[in-house]
Formats: sequence, structure tokens, C-alpha cells
Amino acid sequence: MAERLGVPAVAVMTTRFVSAAELMSRVLGMPGFAFAVIDHPVSSATDDGLREMARATIEQMRGLLGLG
Repeated sequence: MAERLGVPAVAVMTTRFVSAAELMSRVLGMPGFAFAVIDHPVSSATDDGLREMARATIEQMRGLLGLG
């Protein structure tokens, strides 16, 4: 993981995979690793839906990285 190397990073997960992401963070020794969460599924989202997911992701990333 990039953060282990001192590189700020944000993982993005869809709602369907939150529990799997939480499990993997524990297995990798980073329990409580925070990540951005967007709606599932992405593949069937409209262009407007994708834009909204991108906006939501950016806002979450700012918070997770302490930028806003």
C-alpha cells in the first residue's frame, strides 16, 4: 500500500464491496483504514450519475487527506 511508503493515498470502494475492503484492510495490518465509498453499481450509471459519483469521491478524498 502506498501509505506504508509515506505516499498519501485514498482507496475508492462501491457500497457493495465495503465489507470486503474492511476485511482486506484488517488482513493487511491496517485496521480502520478509511476509504471513499460510492454507490454501486458503477457500470450501469448514467453520465450524470458518474459525474455525481466523481464529485462525491473528490469531497470524500479531501476529507480523508485532510484537505478540506
